Amino acid sequence: MKKISILLLVVSVVLAMAVGTMVQRFYGAAFAIEHVYHSWWFAGLWALLAILGIIALVKKRIMKRPAVMGIHLAFLLILVGMIISSFAAQSGRVTLASDIQTSSVDSDCGNWVLPFSVQLNHFEVVNYPGTQSPQDFISVVTFNHDLQDTISMNHIARYSGYHFCQSGYSPDGEVMLTVTHDPWGTGLNYAGYLILLVSMLGFFLDPHSRFRQLARGGMALLLLAVSLEAQALPRTLPRESAERMGKLCVNYQGRICPVSTLARDFTTKLYGSPTYKGLTSEQVLSGWIYYYSDWQQEPIIKLKGGESVKSLFHTSSRYVSMNDYVDNMGQYRLKMLDTMSAADPHYSSLMAVNEKYLLVVMLYGGELLKMYPIADSVGNIGWYSHSDPLPLQISDDEYLFIRKNLSYSQELVLTQNFSYLDTLLEKTLTYQKKRAGHAFPSNARLKAERLYNSIVPSKIVSISCIMAGLFLFLLLLVKKPSSSVFPKASLILIALESIYLLLLFLLRWYVSRHVPLSNGYETMYFLALSISLLVIFLHRRMPVVLAVGPLLTGVTMMVAMMGNASPMVTQLMPVLHSPLLCIHVATIMLSYALLALMAILAVSALLFMNHADQQRIARTCQIIAYPALFLLTAGIFIGAVWANQSWGTYWSWDPKEVWALITLIVYSALLHGRSLTHLQRPRPILVYSVVAFLSVLITYFGVNFILGGMHSYA
Repeated sequence: MKKISILLLVVSVVLAMAVGTMVQRFYGAAFAIEHVYHSWWFAGLWALLAILGIIALVKKRIMKRPAVMGIHLAFLLILVGMIISSFAAQSGRVTLASDIQTSSVDSDCGNWVLPFSVQLNHFEVVNYPGTQSPQDFISVVTFNHDLQDTISMNHIARYSGYHFCQSGYSPDGEVMLTVTHDPWGTGLNYAGYLILLVSMLGFFLDPHSRFRQLARGGMALLLLAVSLEAQALPRTLPRESAERMGKLCVNYQGRICPVSTLARDFTTKLYGSPTYKGLTSEQVLSGWIYYYSDWQQEPIIKLKGGESVKSLFHTSSRYVSMNDYVDNMGQYRLKMLDTMSAADPHYSSLMAVNEKYLLVVMLYGGELLKMYPIADSVGNIGWYSHSDPLPLQISDDEYLFIRKNLSYSQELVLTQNFSYLDTLLEKTLTYQKKRAGHAFPSNARLKAERLYNSIVPSKIVSISCIMAGLFLFLLLLVKKPSSSVFPKASLILIALESIYLLLLFLLRWYVSRHVPLSNGYETMYFLALSISLLVIFLHRRMPVVLAVGPLLTGVTMMVAMMGNASPMVTQLMPVLHSPLLCIHVATIMLSYALLALMAILAVSALLFMNHADQQRIARTCQIIAYPALFLLTAGIFIGAVWANQSWGTYWSWDPKEVWALITLIVYSALLHGRSLTHLQRPRPILVYSVVAFLSVLITYFGVNFILGGMHSYA
């Protein structure tokens, strides 16, 4: 009866948290926190669950297993800490003006007063060199007339038990700081994290643990397809001249990068692929610049939104031209966007189609071609296009060079004098290096970025991996993994995928100057890399992973590209400048890779294997569940520490945090097979491994693209 009570309580807690994320989606974070997460009934559910859990642990004499007892004690401490934080912690906002002292704190629950004063001495926005993109926000403050401290995006100030972190600023010089006071809740949570880490390590080292018992036994497995295209092309530059143009630099999205990066992003956004009918992205971009009349008739713009959008353009094709945006009466087909509500179901798809039109307009008007660096009177470098208002201090010669450069190059293109064009492009590059000075990227970094642009995955690469993986997977169904051909072929494929993905990862890291784990595109590719490396690491003890590893890696790469999800390398947001970011994301993504592997193995066993093989795969899933869940746990709490360092609070009930916790609870059932008798048989274990993976999909995709929140990549 107690087992059923605990199970019902766990289900109730999970459902309450899931409902809480939906409440937040429609009514906002403050409403969800007040009526769900900080409510008496939610705290009561957790407290009742903790009490029943303690009784069950005592009855099972868990004290004889120190590592297991430590894990459960750690979770109990963390739970108590969270409940204390929910009801006892203070938080609010302090607004500071230069050299003025204040003690007043504004919060959602009313104003309160600090037991000391705070004064702003200095505030500064630090930009990336040569751009207007913020790298950090720095406030120098004095507490109580005696202690001076610096607050930045990943450095909070601590004074008298209060935490202060940067949260905003206004153009008139005011600075907003978030202040929190939670000594008891945070202390208990950190104690829980430490006990949890030590206990998890002890669990894996304990020779009598369930993991080690399972690992002594036997060890031991999915799908997709797609297409291509071809036709007569509009005019463009020769490949060599277009490539030379791609070596120029441009200020794009707040970062100094090669024109080849702009070209790749431009082509991908319009067409959904970085190449167009055999033309490179540099050729596509240069075609639009120099042969606009040809390209405006080319059906290169990919429509999204299904038949409703196609009907607006009176076409059955997936692609339209720039000319198609205007009807026979000269009216813009998407003019209804001016009066359409964002709640309209067609609004987002029409906005995406409209964005592509505006992208071409921005290129044609010169707004995207900020290629001319000019220093102002104090040495700050700004990048201008040929159509921008230029600073008054530049010389007449420089003014004419910038204003006439594009028109002169167009004249050379029209007369097909490409050798002179190449010379002009070289002179422009020399001008950029001279004027930009230290803000100009090094040759090594520019070459690395152009190499990255040339090898970054296309649909063809992803489809090739999927098809090869599918072939090997089908081979497994005909022959057992002991076949001499199968393991070698699969291992070679997964090794090639690993080398390729690792090269991409390192290049992107070098080019962006930060670990590439800051958005959905980057984390999905890291997941693909993690899966491929895990297969190499596990294949000797679990030969069955060779059957699904290449396929799962290819599918993950394809998912990263869905919806044209190929954003250019961008500057890192100030708050993401923390070493804990890469540790947090890498740990979570390794966990997801293992959980995905479990799901694929389980699906394969359920569909294609006999009872004996299902037993082996179920055992494998149980083994994988331990490191997967412990990595997920570590990732969640590393994220909490990072949040506390950046925002002064370790847990905000953000949808991503909530669903990560739900995933942890859902999968923990597999670690309690001795108590849950139904999860002792192979088939229920396999079914549960598949169904539980839905929580991972919601955590990653559902939150990113539907529920939103501060962790959303959308």
